[in-house]
Amino acid sequence: MADKINVSVVIRTLNEEQWIGHTIQSVLDHIPNPEITIVDNYSTDNTIKVVKLFQKDPNLNDKDNLQFTKINIIKIEDYTPGKAINIGVKESSNNYILIISSHCVINKIDIKKHKMDLEKHICVFGNQIPVFQGKRIKKRYIWSHFQEKEIINMYSKVEERYFMHNALAFYKKSSLIDYPFDEYLIGKEDRYWANKIISNGFSTLYDPRMEVSHHYTYNGNTWKGVG
Repeated sequence: MADKINVSVVIRTLNEEQWIGHTIQSVLDHIPNPEITIVDNYSTDNTIKVVKLFQKDPNLNDKDNLQFTKINIIKIEDYTPGKAINIGVKESSNNYILIISSHCVINKIDIKKHKMDLEKHICVFGNQIPVFQGKRIKKRYIWSHFQEKEIINMYSKVEERYFMHNALAFYKKSSLIDYPFDEYLIGKEDRYWANKIISNGFSTLYDPRMEVSHHYTYNGNTWKGVG
């Protein structure tokens, strides 16, 4: 089919057994036949066991069974967010890459539109709805950036720099090969990347028609004061 868009999905994991199944199921619900690459920081819980519930058996001819898909599992040491993404991108075989957090669940996405947007912008990132123990909460801290309108080169007054977020972001693979993420940073690799990429003359697009519910995790760094 001429309009078929093959998407590789990169998910970073560390002890995400509570949400990783929900994340993968939402990917399968919204993206036809995705290739998924799990980059795991040596989880000690049942994360990988849950992932394998969705892994297609290459020996079975079940192409019409939408419950399974191709999943690559990579374990890395000396983990950083940028290193994990860069490895996942290199191991992906499709021309388009969706990066999603392992505790996010897709609510809506329009791959055809986002693909067209990548002809103008180097990245499209989406809206996040913060959810604490099942309850949608007020958008504070980083979530205050996620509005209900498209924004080119979103600027954060809070952080005093350009803003984007890899909890839900869509790219051409070639862009991430040419401009990989900083592998030394222990966090916010997405913001540093956005500021560098924009200074080089590229643009990013925030599109609320791409949306996830971002679920609370005990190891999260931005969940203080959820009331």
